[in-house]
Amino acid sequence: MNDFAEQLTPGISVVAPVYNSQDTLRELAARLEPVLRAAAPLFELIFVNDCSRDGSWEVIQKLSRQYPWVRGFSMLRNFGQHSALLCGIRAARYDTLVTMDDDLQNPPEEIPKLLAMLAEGCDMVYGTPEHEQHGLLRDLASRITKLALQSAMGARTARHVSAFRAFRTKLRAAFADYRSPFVSIDVLLTWGTSRFAHVSVAHHPRTVGRSGYTVKKLIVHALNMMTGFSTVPLQLASLVGFTFTLFGIGILVYVMVIYLIHGRSVPGFTFLASIIAIFSGVQLFSLGLIGEYLARMHFRMMERPTYVVGETTEESRMAHNQ
Repeated sequence: MNDFAEQLTPGISVVAPVYNSQDTLRELAARLEPVLRAAAPLFELIFVNDCSRDGSWEVIQKLSRQYPWVRGFSMLRNFGQHSALLCGIRAARYDTLVTMDDDLQNPPEEIPKLLAMLAEGCDMVYGTPEHEQHGLLRDLASRITKLALQSAMGARTARHVSAFRAFRTKLRAAFADYRSPFVSIDVLLTWGTSRFAHVSVAHHPRTVGRSGYTVKKLIVHALNMMTGFSTVPLQLASLVGFTFTLFGIGILVYVMVIYLIHGRSVPGFTFLASIIAIFSGVQLFSLGLIGEYLARMHFRMMERPTYVVGETTEESRMAHNQ
């Protein structure tokens, strides 16, 4: 990992997490080269292979031998997209960072738009798709994720979040010591700046393979963000508890009024059972939220690694040359 106190070299580092994308990596590198050469004298492309099941790592190794500006890291197991991004961000050599997916849905030719906006003085720029091409369920899950981000980033910024980002590499100093199996790059970047911007970019439909992000994974990621980087769920539990306390007081008043007016208690086992079930449900809901926070504290105390690199292209080059 770079020494964050040192002066970073002017240039562009592109980080792309890779999962089962052997058919798009060659085209991605070929299309990035003219864009990066026109944008900066020094540049690099960092592929982070998140334990792909196809031949993605072999393709990355060949590309690193073909292009000296291509670097690669391969994880020992699948840690998730954001952990892979964190690995690449920490390995970057230059002062400007661009992150993008490996599926070519974000055209490399749109990178200059992000860099132009970054040059206007902000620290972080999102490439917001003009029209997302994911499908109904995936788009719905993405909206859920953005709702989860609102508590950490603010509603205005969270609406424009995407995997296509450009930011100043110095921001990584804010999370240099972050160690947790739960990672959200977008939240971590808010620790270093509040100067966000966005620009509309083209977004192409996926033509090769299918996304490794299912609706279930996106929803789990959203829940992890809500309980891992925000206290909103606990505040929600307090609000629900307070609301049902008022509801309980209302029921008590209702029972007393019935008794005073009619001289009898409220009849019916169903009424009593319903009230008990409602309040028991609220208690279990609140305990479940507290349990989620305790579980995250437990995992952090275990000091599980955010990621573990098993092999790099530098090692592969050395072995190939021997």
